[in-house]
Amino acid sequence: MSLSADITRHPNMSHWQERVEMAAAFRWTARLNMHEAVANHFSLAVNEDGTRFLMNPNQRHFARIKASDLLLLDANDTATMDQPDAPDPTAWGLHGSIHRRVPHARCVMHVHSIHATVLACLADSTLPPIDQNTATFYERYVVDSHFGGLAFEEEGERCASQLTDPKKKVMIMGNHGVLVLGDSVADTFNRMFYFERAAETYIRALQTGQPLRVLSHEVAAKTAEELDGYPDQAERHLSELMAILDAEGSDYAA
Repeated sequence: MSLSADITRHPNMSHWQERVEMAAAFRWTARLNMHEAVANHFSLAVNEDGTRFLMNPNQRHFARIKASDLLLLDANDTATMDQPDAPDPTAWGLHGSIHRRVPHARCVMHVHSIHATVLACLADSTLPPIDQNTATFYERYVVDSHFGGLAFEEEGERCASQLTDPKKKVMIMGNHGVLVLGDSVADTFNRMFYFERAAETYIRALQTGQPLRVLSHEVAAKTAEELDGYPDQAERHLSELMAILDAEGSDYAA
C-alpha cells in the first residue's frame, strides 16, 4: 500500500531516517555509474516480518531521488499494481516476492552494474577468491543460471526461492545482473559496492590471460569470516557519503 500524496511530500512522514539513508544510497550509486538509466531498484523492509517496505518510484533516475519520493508498499497487497502511483512491475515482481518470502532480506539492492553483469554473463559465473575483496564473498553467494526473462512476479518468485540461506547475501543473476541483501541500507550498499569492485578485479585479471593466484579454501574462508565481523565499516562508509552529499548541498534528504 502506498502513502497518500500529502504524506509523501511531508518531511515528518514515517521511517524518515531510513528514507534519507536510502536516498543517499541511490544518489551515490548513480555517481558510481552502477545504475542503468531509470531501471534498477532498492527496497528496505520497515516492519518485523519484512512485508512492508520502502522502494524507489517508477522510472525515477537514481540521481534525482529524494527521501520523500520513496513508496511505502505492502508485499501482501494484491491491489498494489492497480494504484495510480504503482511501482515498476518488474520491481514489484522481484522485490515484492523477496520481501514476502525472505524475512531475513531486510534490504534488497538490484543493479546491472558493469562488472557484476559481465560476471553474470560468463558460462562460469563463480567468483574465485583471488584477493581480499573477492574473498569477502567466498561461500556467500548463489549463482542463478536459469534466467527466465524480465522479473515479473513469476520470475521474482523463482529468484526469491533461491535466497533461503541467510549466509548467502549475493545472487549473481545469470544473464542479468546482481542482487544484494543486507541487514540495513548501510550493510547492503557496502556489500554491493565491494561486490562490484571484486567483480572488476576478477574480470580485469582474466583479461591479462595470465594464470590466477587463487587463495586456498582455508585462507579464503578465514578472510571472509574476518570481514563479516569487521566493526562499523558499512555504517561509516554510508555516513561519510552522506556527509559529502550534505557538504555539497544535495537535496537527497528532502
